[in-house]
Amino acid sequence: MHRFFLPPPQCSGTTLRLEDREAHHATSVLRLQSGDHVTVLDGAGHEIECEVREANKREVTLRVIGNKFHPPLPARITLVQAVPKGKTFDVIVQKATELGAHRIVPLLTERVVLRLEDARDAAHKVEKWRQVAIESIKQCGSPWLPEIDLPITFEDYLARKEAHELTLVAALAGDRQHPRRHFEIFQQAHQRPPASIRAWVGPEGDFTPDELAAILTMGALPITLGANTLRAETAAIFCLSVLSYELQSPQT
Repeated sequence: MHRFFLPPPQCSGTTLRLEDREAHHATSVLRLQSGDHVTVLDGAGHEIECEVREANKREVTLRVIGNKFHPPLPARITLVQAVPKGKTFDVIVQKATELGAHRIVPLLTERVVLRLEDARDAAHKVEKWRQVAIESIKQCGSPWLPEIDLPITFEDYLARKEAHELTLVAALAGDRQHPRRHFEIFQQAHQRPPASIRAWVGPEGDFTPDELAAILTMGALPITLGANTLRAETAAIFCLSVLSYELQSPQT
């Protein structure tokens, strides 16, 4: 069944409408016709089954048949990801969406090449990444669309002093543990898995020693992602895969 996206305010009532990009895809690419069945995702947990009533290039009218709510993962995962070069961050957003990240924070560290001209440039980047996330939930079927922050400098993000029950940082050296060990310790201390998790992943060349020291000072626990030195996008995917597995594992 073909999937489409509509934001929550447009998903109320018994009749929904696809417009602009989604209508074009439905009619010009998929060539949907009256009577065809489709799924609409609202990015907030709802999977809405619909029947096409009318379709043209500008608008597709849908009749709601059913609405199913899917709960999110047991914990909200925030990926704090230093922005790598080129279009690599698009891949990270795509895979983070598939793996159930609740929020993505694009981080501008000392070794990040990306430089933004102004607030408008930053907003344009976020909208582009949001479209990547939308296409990702349509492809994988997840009804949850992650939040994507505006890019923020390392210093400004630290100044927020955000609270998370478990904060991990991928590190290449030092006293690192497998992520599972930190889950086990948390479980033993609280008799439940963490409700919120933050994972820091560095850029090409990793965080600087001063940046890593600051992250650890804020309470992050260093983790290993294996013996090999991973690319930034591989590290993010590896880390989120492990976290998703642990959160859905019977022992947690």
